[in-house]
Amino acid sequence: MAGRIPQNFIDDLLARVNIVDIIDGRVKLKKAGKNYSGLCPFHQEKSPSFSVSPDKQFYYCFGCGAGGNAIGFLMEYERLDFPQAVEEVAKLVGVDVPREAQIDSKTPSQRAQLDILDQVSAYYEEMLKGHSDNQRAISYLTHRGLSGKVAKFFSLGYAPPGWSNLLQRFADSNQKKALLEESGMLIHNEEKQSHYDRFRDRIMFPIRDVRGRVVAFGGRVLGDEKPKYLNSPETDTFHKSRELYGLYEARKLTQKLTRIVIVEGYMDVISLTQFGITYAVATLGTAATAQHLERLFKTVSEVIFCFDGDAAGRKAAQRALETTLPVIRDGLQARFMFLPEGEDPDSLVRSEGKEGFEARLDEALPFSEFFFKSLGDGVDMSTLDGRALMSAAALPKIQQMQNGLLQQMMLDKVCEITGLEPESISIHANLAPQTSATPDQPKQLAPKTQPPSRALSYPSKSKPQSTVSLCSHPISLLLHHPELVSKVESSEPLRVLNHTHIDTLIALIDYLKATPEASLGSLLIDWSDDPALSPLLLQLSEISRLDPILSEDANRLFDDAWERLQRDASIQSIAALQKKPFSTLSDAEKQQLRELSKLRTH
Repeated sequence: MAGRIPQNFIDDLLARVNIVDIIDGRVKLKKAGKNYSGLCPFHQEKSPSFSVSPDKQFYYCFGCGAGGNAIGFLMEYERLDFPQAVEEVAKLVGVDVPREAQIDSKTPSQRAQLDILDQVSAYYEEMLKGHSDNQRAISYLTHRGLSGKVAKFFSLGYAPPGWSNLLQRFADSNQKKALLEESGMLIHNEEKQSHYDRFRDRIMFPIRDVRGRVVAFGGRVLGDEKPKYLNSPETDTFHKSRELYGLYEARKLTQKLTRIVIVEGYMDVISLTQFGITYAVATLGTAATAQHLERLFKTVSEVIFCFDGDAAGRKAAQRALETTLPVIRDGLQARFMFLPEGEDPDSLVRSEGKEGFEARLDEALPFSEFFFKSLGDGVDMSTLDGRALMSAAALPKIQQMQNGLLQQMMLDKVCEITGLEPESISIHANLAPQTSATPDQPKQLAPKTQPPSRALSYPSKSKPQSTVSLCSHPISLLLHHPELVSKVESSEPLRVLNHTHIDTLIALIDYLKATPEASLGSLLIDWSDDPALSPLLLQLSEISRLDPILSEDANRLFDDAWERLQRDASIQSIAALQKKPFSTLSDAEKQQLRELSKLRTH
């Protein structure tokens, strides 16, 4: 039974394995001084920026920011979960993985439910092959163009006609009967005090979790009965808002998933897989949720929504857009594809083939383009009233997004549409500086009296706009010269700012202050393990790509950047104090105002 892997074993394992041996079989490496270099396997590049250090037993890409130890590399490259990656490394070293007391989050009842569902799935597969009424089911699948191979891969089955097939096959005890009811396979008739099968005379689609365990079923009728599709009810082991049909199979078929397309139904997923598009998933009778997207973005960086081109499809796309807003962040892509009228993914891939369907996927609208297009539909953008109307609708939605380059660029787009200056947009957007000391908390909306702090971080008009921010230089220097943090007394003064990457800089300073012995490698591992900090790794990756990593004059560069940040913080604090009548200021606030004013003039 699965249990926790002891930490001392993991430490010993990493000490015994050579990370160069792990990576060299997957990435072509060349000796470069003490280290090895090669083309990064995690992003497209023409010149090597991927470095492996045998001394530190660590890899790092200066292009995309990917980094970690041997276990982390296997998790990222092979798409393995942590225990699987440990097992792989252990095989290379020739040792068995010990387990501490099992910490399976499933209760004994839930594990028993999963076990009975697995048995029921095997039973349905058996019925598809050998039941006396199976020909109707086989004819249906054949008519839909499914091969026996793909049907077997997805473990398709058949629930025969009748009210008590599962009862007769499995419920030889009250305990099993209770398990079948708890797992949603039996329905209890309270009036008659009896049970009957939920699924009858249907094609059965087992729904698996990311570990491949059957957690529920979907069933399709063979005639015109209603409902056409029937899903298992919510249970202790099955939550529709979390699970996705086909995700386990997609990960099993594709070693390095880079994108996933979300379609509507089981048959769409299976047909696309049969035609070689092995990265499709379907929601389970519900619209995509934030939990679905968070799960997918842990696996891939690009998600494509696939919708019908009719009014209902457009409405569904709008709901998906709203769901995506608070989830999307820098480094991730969400796109929107609309099908020709009268087509679904199943029919379209059969008429156009894999190449044609993937060409449509490649042309899917990017998130930002669909965002502005959907808000602009039916609005006369040639008039001031129309542009104001669209912008008024856009700004509250952009506020829902996570802080980052994408949000900043979409605000820039609103500036372009309206012709307003960034300062004016900041006032109307009510974007306020972060007040909480927790670096991962979303920024709060400001009252209308709050100064437009975001305007301070806009680039000068005399220079081309860049993704490099004032904060990115000290971040880059601290990453590679962590001793520079000794120059900083506290990150507290920075918390009034709303500069791009300010959250990352504050979190980095706090981390280095708390762990002075930290290295770039330990930071990447610690932050990737912390769900509150892991989103900031994307910003570190971006900054590492944009900024020079090493400098002969790191002290001077850091001092210059820190002085500018302190001055901006002073300006921000002065603006906040000046909003108050001087007579209402406390003595401490008056003294602070005088000191800040001196700093500003220096």
